[in-house]
Amino acid sequence: MDSRLRLYVAGAFMLGVALTLGYKDVYPDLERRFQQGRMRASTYVESKVALSLNQEVVLKDNSQDLTSSLPDGEIREGIEGCIGNTPLLKIKSLSQATGCEILAKAEFLNAAGNSPKDRVALNVIRMAEEEGLLKPHSGDMIYEGTVGSTGISLAAICRARGYLAHICMPDDQATEKSDLLLKLGAEVERVRPASIVDQNQFVNMARNRAAEHTADPNRRGRGIFADQFETEANWQAHFSGTGPEIYNQTRGRLDAFVTGAGTGGTISGVALFLKPRLPELKVVLADPQGSGLYNRVKFGVMFDPKEKEGTRRRHQVDTIVEGVGINRVTNNFEAGRELVDDAIRVTDEQAMAMARWLVEKDGIFIGSSSAVNCVAATKVAQQLGPGHRVVTILCDSGARHLSKFWARTGAISGKEDITLEDVLNS
Repeated sequence: MDSRLRLYVAGAFMLGVALTLGYKDVYPDLERRFQQGRMRASTYVESKVALSLNQEVVLKDNSQDLTSSLPDGEIREGIEGCIGNTPLLKIKSLSQATGCEILAKAEFLNAAGNSPKDRVALNVIRMAEEEGLLKPHSGDMIYEGTVGSTGISLAAICRARGYLAHICMPDDQATEKSDLLLKLGAEVERVRPASIVDQNQFVNMARNRAAEHTADPNRRGRGIFADQFETEANWQAHFSGTGPEIYNQTRGRLDAFVTGAGTGGTISGVALFLKPRLPELKVVLADPQGSGLYNRVKFGVMFDPKEKEGTRRRHQVDTIVEGVGINRVTNNFEAGRELVDDAIRVTDEQAMAMARWLVEKDGIFIGSSSAVNCVAATKVAQQLGPGHRVVTILCDSGARHLSKFWARTGAISGKEDITLEDVLNS
């Protein structure tokens, strides 16, 4: 009996040693996962607290009808009622070629300015109204520095709500953007591209113009600087709108979210909403050549070799792509940067080849930033392998990019022999 007891004690001792050693090996991974989970939860809670200070988040289940959140026959309230709840469409050619479902949020179907910036512009205006900074038909004017899309959204929504818009933009942007702004009744000031430290840079110019308006006793109303790069109204619009819509439309089944960043509001807002619900989700930045955000994500620095003095064509980003890419840190990008898992660089040639591909294969006519998103989404799908689901953003129509991006891209040949590898290796 004693020998059997000693055997049990010795066996228990050895088992304890084995478990201890095993736990020691596993513990660092458990600790790492716990810390990552706590960080994500903390970020999510902080974002909800920040959001609650400004607006109530209302999540709607749009899974039954992806084209409308309203019952049949119900009338929307003005053009603002046609913003948000955009369809999620499957890009058939890219899905077939990769074996993944590549889905695109059709943000060009927002009805005011036809881009995701409709969400931001409307949120900026609503928050200013709630704070008593804007009063309809009082002469109040909204000022913004933009490469085009935010200005177009602001111009349309301002008119719908009784305000005027003054837009400062670089003079090397596609002319159809400034032409459209003028048709929407906005004041347009095209300025030479310059560094953000230059007071004549388009964002600084808009800020100064707003201050001048408010200080002028001979002008009606006041000037409000929209400040799309820094205002929390930007990422919050996507946290309360774009993110929940994607989650509902996919029924919570997606493996990666891929998009570019200009202000950074879209990628931050969507990541802040989705990551706490989908901890394994991969969030990937799509960045054009010459932008510093790729290096910010990959290496923690902003410098890009193409921006070396004496080599760049522009002061901001050396690319024909408009709407994404930047060489400075913004509050909106930093709000969600820790949730961005990876970044993919996309060249101008790849973006142009993808734009042609999507017209030839799918009849989808998109602008330059959307083409960058689709290149990166395709690369992520290839990395993940068949059977996964990747979501990206179609920002605006190619009609807004005719004189620059599509002028370089060229005519559609109608050839059927091009392969996806040809596009990605362009």
